[in-house]
Amino acid sequence: MGNSICHISDAISYIASENLWIEGSAIQQLQTTAALPGMARVVGMPDLHPGRGYPIGAAFFSTGRFYPALVGNDIGCGMTLWQSDLPLRKYNADKYEKRLSTLGDTATSAWLDEYVPPALQDHPYRAALGSIGGGNHFAELQQVDSVADSALFAQSGFNIQHLLLLAHSGSRGLGQEILRRHVDAFSHAGLAEGSDAARDYLAEHHDALNFARVNRALIARRILGHLKADGTPVLDVAHNFVEPCTVGGKSGWLHRKGATPDGQGLVVIPGSRGDYSWLVKPLISEQSLFSLAHGAGRKWMRTECKGRLSGKFSPAQLSRTSLGSRVICRDRQLIYEEAPQAYKSIDSVMACLTDAGLVVPVARLRPVLTVKVSGEAGE
Repeated sequence: MGNSICHISDAISYIASENLWIEGSAIQQLQTTAALPGMARVVGMPDLHPGRGYPIGAAFFSTGRFYPALVGNDIGCGMTLWQSDLPLRKYNADKYEKRLSTLGDTATSAWLDEYVPPALQDHPYRAALGSIGGGNHFAELQQVDSVADSALFAQSGFNIQHLLLLAHSGSRGLGQEILRRHVDAFSHAGLAEGSDAARDYLAEHHDALNFARVNRALIARRILGHLKADGTPVLDVAHNFVEPCTVGGKSGWLHRKGATPDGQGLVVIPGSRGDYSWLVKPLISEQSLFSLAHGAGRKWMRTECKGRLSGKFSPAQLSRTSLGSRVICRDRQLIYEEAPQAYKSIDSVMACLTDAGLVVPVARLRPVLTVKVSGEAGE
């Protein structure tokens, strides 16, 4: 491993470098989390940043009990990357932007009747399926900008001549409801392994993971349908969940809050909407708690973004990026909160991961058209 692994103690480490800034409050939250009962190890990823009490961009290993609050309110949030049949040479920015600008934030009931799997047709959160949501969630058409490893790319299932579609979303209101119910009942004390409460949470957690996977697939279907195109899912990976795991010879629970698992084949690590994303091959490592960064990571708090940027950029200006891509976002507050300037450079994150011996870069992906919320409902 390179020198990007920074050890605070035997139980606490994070992945960073001199060229990647991490807030002191995020490190403090990492240390606070490490003090929870049963917590054995915590690792911050290069995209580590402060969350609501617990850091985002980290993995946590505990024994004897696990903590729903460490998974957070968006259980199953993650990324799916699809190969579309849209030829890159036929891409027309004006036409595609116009078409996707008519895509409502939520699907119509008739569309859901047709595309939602039978097992979820009666789900209480059915109406949210196929919706991207707010915050840092998005869907993005991308092109393969460059190939770093020809052999791995040839095996990946992606075609350099066609556009890709990346969707980042989760379990929508379902995960929020599950977390709220458990925190109301047990506060942040966690759940004892094998208890009735633990079994109940894990069953609901499994439901939310499945809901989130289906949601991402339906987002892709809706977008491709609006473009009169088709596609195939090549990878799907969650970055907010808890699972049984063995670390250092001990059996316990591995929580990921904004951390990509390294044992599911190729994964994508996205940048901000004005930066590249990377397709990588993970190199499995217990030292990183079998986890990687899940993106670039925030550099600024949401509350400060508009104040920093509104004097320099209008929402219309932020709908165009330095890479030549376009952004569809009708929420004037969100377009500032999610500006590329509010995020770390994906190059700095990737440099840490490669230096630490955690990934092999496969291909760099350039954003073409990013879809955030439109502020509208229906198809």
